[in-house]
Amino acid sequence: MSDTEKRDLTFDEFDEIVDPRPEETDFDRIVDTAISRRGLMGGALAFGSFAMLNSTFLSTGAKAATDRFAFAQIAANGNDAITVPKGYTAQILVQWGDPLWSDAPEFDDATRGTAASQARAFGDNTDGMEVYAHGDKLLLTVNNEYTNRKIIWGNREEGQFAEDDDVAKGKMAHGVTVVEIAETDGKWGIVKDSPYNRRITPDTEMMITGPAAGDDLMKTAADPTGTKSLGTWNNCGAGRTPWGTYLTCEENFNGYFSAADEEHKISPELKRYGVSSKDWGYGWATIDERFDVAKHPNEPNRAGYVVEIDPRDPNATPKKRTALGRFKHENVACVVNHDGRVVVYMGDDERGEFIYRYVSNGVYAPGLETDSLLDDGTLYVAKFHDNGAGEWLELSPETTEMASMGEVCIHTRIAGSKVKATTMDRPEWVTTNPNAAEVYCALTNNKNRGIKPNKGGDLTPVGGPNPREANKYGQIVRWKPNGGDHTVNGFAWDLFVLAGNPSVHQDDRAGSGNVNKDNMFNSPDGLKFDSNGILWIQTDGNYSNEEDFAGQGNNQMLAGDPATGEIRRFLVGPKQCEVTGLDWSPDRRTMFVGIQHPGERGDSHWPNGGDSVPRSAIIAVTRDDGGLVG
Repeated sequence: MSDTEKRDLTFDEFDEIVDPRPEETDFDRIVDTAISRRGLMGGALAFGSFAMLNSTFLSTGAKAATDRFAFAQIAANGNDAITVPKGYTAQILVQWGDPLWSDAPEFDDATRGTAASQARAFGDNTDGMEVYAHGDKLLLTVNNEYTNRKIIWGNREEGQFAEDDDVAKGKMAHGVTVVEIAETDGKWGIVKDSPYNRRITPDTEMMITGPAAGDDLMKTAADPTGTKSLGTWNNCGAGRTPWGTYLTCEENFNGYFSAADEEHKISPELKRYGVSSKDWGYGWATIDERFDVAKHPNEPNRAGYVVEIDPRDPNATPKKRTALGRFKHENVACVVNHDGRVVVYMGDDERGEFIYRYVSNGVYAPGLETDSLLDDGTLYVAKFHDNGAGEWLELSPETTEMASMGEVCIHTRIAGSKVKATTMDRPEWVTTNPNAAEVYCALTNNKNRGIKPNKGGDLTPVGGPNPREANKYGQIVRWKPNGGDHTVNGFAWDLFVLAGNPSVHQDDRAGSGNVNKDNMFNSPDGLKFDSNGILWIQTDGNYSNEEDFAGQGNNQMLAGDPATGEIRRFLVGPKQCEVTGLDWSPDRRTMFVGIQHPGERGDSHWPNGGDSVPRSAIIAVTRDDGGLVG
């Protein structure tokens, strides 16, 4: 395979080539599941034997009006532009490379900047985000997940790094951006030189907290205490704590490590996380030795966590909260239970991995100490049964037969396998309904469902919340904790939607009854509720608009009504983008949406048009009449 072909691979595709999994052919023994194919086609939210469960869900929510959406659905399209409904306007708030300080240069399309300029500019490929009110200030905190190598190094031959500064520039484009924003005369923009502006990069000092802090597996030559690390990268989704801090999630951290020693053997524990002797082409080990896993085999153990950041204090040291487990975190959803305990829901975004829950031992109340709430608690993993019931399985040294809680929090995937958790179709964003005790998780797709095991060798049988073999469209699962108590171990689940294409298929690949030719989509990814209890769905899937995906157009954002199951398309992104990250201004008159990797395969010049370099960006969406958005 050529270098060019490798650069066109997704992270998952690259990992599977480096560490291929055997095909699993012993699925004949799997019995028919409770979700029948006929039931899936029976109508909106009619999932065969789960009809009674659905009525239970619906009876707990507010009664739906005839139409809870304040917009008319838009059509799918393949335009290199943002499309929003009539009566709405989208404008660019900030884009990759925009300087945060006056002494930094403006973005240069010809060179794409330097390491020094990128370190003082908005990062690349926006993802999860949150907006914080701080007095009369608004602080936008945004993940910068990764860089498109062919774009950031597009000034170099073959789109590859040519010198150390190229590598460092790519490195500085990762991490998190905190920036003050303001609206002036109807136009949103960033506030340059704000004292709150900050770039958190792979070189920013971090504290390691919780059960894994100080564990032998966390100790390195640079940090023999195992309590400090440098940086955060490949930050995907996000979340916010009840006390107003930002939670950024380290996802595909593995692809930045490599080994100069070609004979070096990667441990089975690191292989479970996709670490190999080859990186994805970023070359970080060429300028920073800690990314050479042969020399520093514990360094990968210090990545893959949820990191807590205080956006209001630019001098605060970010904290890696190891009690929340180590895996490819997509995002986090925090909820305060009725007894004051903090519950955190999380997904591990890889084919056949798991959904997790953390329950604090302490309680939250304004004015009380909060620092221990994400360090001292119990970690669980989900088991879904085919009859619509589920349970949370505790992960501890006793239940996993692992040596310590530190080991459980470092090798969390292995712990989940030991207790036989349910392998899921790539758990992406998790969100909680503000008006009901229920939780939603996007299962974006899984081409290996029913065909191959996960990286730990766990089977991926067809059934339960993962009802389709070689699932290319994805679905959204939701669950309700028994008694409305997020800390109990039992829950009931159903499927809110099965994505699909009813214009192409007549079987379960057409999707559930609330999917039709006008609102169809694939690969739900980002999920977030607004304060009215409307579920916003963002997609990161196949945008070819051909064959199985004919008529689905570019990636998009839709709104779903949990009470009725209705889904309506609100926004379509530009070519080859992912729509990801969502929040609102405090007055809810502006919606902020992230547009990631436009033109990732070379076919976009969004947002500036002409022959300009495609650039990820945050857009601000408003109503022309000044009304509430969402």
